[in-house]
Amino acid sequence: MAHIALYRTWRSQTFRDVVGQKHITQTLQNSLRENRLTHAYLFNGPRGTGKTSTAKILAKAVNCLHGPAEEPCNACSACERITEGAVMDVVEIDAASNRGVEEIRDIRDKVKYAPTEVRQKVYIIDEVHMLTTEAFNALLKTLEEPPAHVMFILATTEPHKIPATIISRCQRFDFRRVSMDDQVMRLKYICEQEQIAINEEALHYIARLSDGGMRDALSLLDQATSFATGEVQLADILSITGGVASDQFKKLVLFIKEKNLGAALELIDTFMQEGKSADKCIENLINYFRDLLMVRMVPNSPVITERVFDMGELRDIASHFSAGEMMAMIETLNHYQSEMKYSVQPQTLLEISIMKMCGGHSGAESGTSAGLAEVGSRAPQGDLLAQMTKKLQQLEDQVAGLVKSGVAGTSADAQGKPAASAKVPVASAPSKKSGIKLDGYLKAAEGAETKSALMKWSQVLGDVKEKKITVHAWFVNGDLVSMLDDVVLVAFKNDMHRNTTEKPENKVIIEQVLAAVLGKPMRLLTIMRKEWDDARNDAVSSAPEVMELETQDVNGAPVKEEWISEAIQLFGENLVTIKED
Repeated sequence: MAHIALYRTWRSQTFRDVVGQKHITQTLQNSLRENRLTHAYLFNGPRGTGKTSTAKILAKAVNCLHGPAEEPCNACSACERITEGAVMDVVEIDAASNRGVEEIRDIRDKVKYAPTEVRQKVYIIDEVHMLTTEAFNALLKTLEEPPAHVMFILATTEPHKIPATIISRCQRFDFRRVSMDDQVMRLKYICEQEQIAINEEALHYIARLSDGGMRDALSLLDQATSFATGEVQLADILSITGGVASDQFKKLVLFIKEKNLGAALELIDTFMQEGKSADKCIENLINYFRDLLMVRMVPNSPVITERVFDMGELRDIASHFSAGEMMAMIETLNHYQSEMKYSVQPQTLLEISIMKMCGGHSGAESGTSAGLAEVGSRAPQGDLLAQMTKKLQQLEDQVAGLVKSGVAGTSADAQGKPAASAKVPVASAPSKKSGIKLDGYLKAAEGAETKSALMKWSQVLGDVKEKKITVHAWFVNGDLVSMLDDVVLVAFKNDMHRNTTEKPENKVIIEQVLAAVLGKPMRLLTIMRKEWDDARNDAVSSAPEVMELETQDVNGAPVKEEWISEAIQLFGENLVTIKED
């Protein structure tokens, strides 16, 4: 409850207390002084910048018993009761909870009645962009012809969602993010009034974390005062927010520069042991490199001077890096921060990002698996795998050659004997291009496994595209032609498409997707489309050839020689036919 008490105490009570919005408060004060108020206002801007507070101050100013005045007195009964929310004629509505047409129709029916307690009815509709289309249409009629005693103040963080017909009937004010200097000055004033002891660096860190929202800064200050014992220090703010101190980031960044991977990973592990979150660490690290880059590129810009507490230290660290190096590191961190949204192991991704930066960065990868595969392909193990694959292909070529010569010799022996008619299958010559023996794949091409894989092929291509779109651009030009056991055979018309797909880093991604979609570990083999088509045509035209050999006795009757039995044993009973003429 401490936060609520502090927020209520220091919520803006007059226009002078609205921090960082002088361009708005001055316009409203001039309108009050000259009595040139309009019937509808639209306040839009980031959260916590004073939109609703300004609306309430305006409601008090027009209804103050000593006004209308440039500032509400905050002492008369009307001001006090409006502050407490006890005046029926000043109505605050949350459009996120009351977004339907019925609620707006209820307002439309009541606006025609004169106010009963104060001078003017004021309707403050917060988050007005949440209203439905029907509700906006109902509100439009009231804004077109409002009674003189009614004022509407619409507040929103997303004005682009409000119909143009509504915006055109309002006087629009754009609230800005509160600058760090304004926030620090306001926080100092509050700490003095509340007798809160706080370190200067801690004040700057609170202002920086609030990202231009004064309400967030007040909330964080209140939480810090409840947590700290004695003076509020930067360490207290870091403890309650899960942040990392700048001196720790300085150590980490210097480890990265020195390519001291072991020390960098130890420091990351320390962060995790202290309860820091990986996503918060990577976010803070991005901001740190952003500040380093700004110090290097535009050292005297007010954009950076108001964000940084110790400019000298940051300049010293920035001197260790080139602008290109820092940009590349920000890209790497940003990539892995995006990946963290879908990962159950965010710490691992943080560590991988540190590894990449320590190992010499060559640009952010578009896929985590692709990055790992690239690292693997540059390692000695990648060379060994390539050598083993080449050796295996050579062995397959030799075995295929032996099989071919063995079948041909048998056929010659059979033709040298004078008898019988036998059906002898002629083996199709194995491909000399890929070194893949295609017989088994040709038979499996019409099998159930291949048909099942074809039904899931569009999913495979889609998942590859999500992993890495450049791999998909090459892989999509191939066709699944056969699936045999744990191997998927893909045929390509273009040699360049095939060669790029066969690169180890690309093949890793595809095989991961195949395993995920098909439900078991899979290997990818590729072949040229012409080689596959030729093998299929050869198999069709040569299956099976019949060689007819006849022998007769002196009377013209067929004779069953002993070698016919040998032929049956050699080729099998199904492939031998005895013809009798």
